Amino acid sequence: MKFCSDCGAPVDLRIPAGDSLPRHVCGECGSIHYLNPKLVVGAIPEWEGRILLCRRAIEPRLGYWTLPAGFMENRETTAEAAARETLEEACARIEVGEMFSLYDIPHISQVHIVFRARLLDLDFRPGDESLEVALFEEHEIPWASIAFRSIELSLRDYYEDRRKGRWGFHTGSIPPRPAAGY
Repeated sequence: MKFCSDCGAPVDLRIPAGDSLPRHVCGECGSIHYLNPKLVVGAIPEWEGRILLCRRAIEPRLGYWTLPAGFMENRETTAEAAARETLEEACARIEVGEMFSLYDIPHISQVHIVFRARLLDLDFRPGDESLEVALFEEHEIPWASIAFRSIELSLRDYYEDRRKGRWGFHTGSIPPRPAAGY
């Protein structure tokens, strides 16, 4: 950040009085600009035991498979974000269920939240950010081509819970790894 979004003056990176971390501070108007982690919200859309996945048409991880998910917008709930992202990426309508997983990804300043969801019908197709969308049984999941570790962990936990006949809430922190993809 180089300029204040309130007055347009240059900002300095410094620790403001009463704080413990460096922040972008405007020398003119005194505004403190906080840069906080981004929320990525998605869904596990279910239909008769199958899961809807999207093959990414954008970077990062172009061509890899993922659950419909994306950055939460201002003025929406996490459930609304999950439904909106599913509609945008898979042109699919869902009924959002309970929160299923939450993963902290500090090295990229993100938090990933995934909800269980029920597809309302089979009227889905690729949105602008997807090359293709498809329903998968567990044995059909392209595990080697899953875009992000948080999605892989959520899917593995989903199938493990289904095998055990219970549904838990899954959390964790995902450290960086040398290869691309989180």
